[in-house]
Amino acid sequence: MTLAGASIRAADSPPQPGPADFNLPPIVEVAGFGITKPMVLVVLSAVIAFGVLYAMSRRAAVVPGRLQFAGEAVYGFVRNGIARENIGAPDYHRYVPYLFTIFAFVLVNNYYGMIPFFQFPTMSRIGYPLALALIAWVVYNAAGIGRHGFLGYLKLQTLPPGLPAWIVPIIVPLEFLSNILLRPLTLTLRLFATMFAGHLLLILFALGGEYLLLHSENALAIPGGILSFVMFIAISFLELLIMFLQAYVFTLLTAMYIGLALADEH
Repeated sequence: MTLAGASIRAADSPPQPGPADFNLPPIVEVAGFGITKPMVLVVLSAVIAFGVLYAMSRRAAVVPGRLQFAGEAVYGFVRNGIARENIGAPDYHRYVPYLFTIFAFVLVNNYYGMIPFFQFPTMSRIGYPLALALIAWVVYNAAGIGRHGFLGYLKLQTLPPGLPAWIVPIIVPLEFLSNILLRPLTLTLRLFATMFAGHLLLILFALGGEYLLLHSENALAIPGGILSFVMFIAISFLELLIMFLQAYVFTLLTAMYIGLALADEH
């Protein structure tokens, strides 16, 4: 069994998975620009998400069919469980399409890691979660500035009320760093690191099991190889849950940041 991104090695050498397994060579080069597998998957994910959602909604009826029911359940989950709970009425309505799009997009890209032949979660490449985090940064800051004005929003995010004057010069830079500058970084690292680590573990146990069963002459190789494949299967099931949770957490934190930007108190 192999995973997309697994490094090439000699048949008699133990696997050594690492960051190099995520640097996939270009599929094709156009005018000196290499188009890689993650690039193709990201574009394909938008097509998949649109196609699935269109199929769920194109025959909308008062009594929903199975596809429509599934689509409404996911939409309701984002609308009621994420947007309304963290942004509040009446403002949450305008942000539901954005949050639903983010949730669906991240979910599809995460689950690529478990789909045969794809087997590569695109969010394990830091550029993609960083781009999504920067979009979220623009959205929630624009929402806050639109509600409170630039100076009012800056004050709201950096100066908690009721502070004694002597501590203000200390707190304001820290709040600015935490609330304005670091939120996109934390959003990025949480999603990227989880997808990166999970895929790396899958590579380790898959290639480790293959090596122990087929190439190693150690007396403990066979039971070790079997155990490695058992761990691979167990982690695969765990990854199915984690991939969903990471899409949920990314969307949830984005909604929380929008809610905090719109709130009248920090």
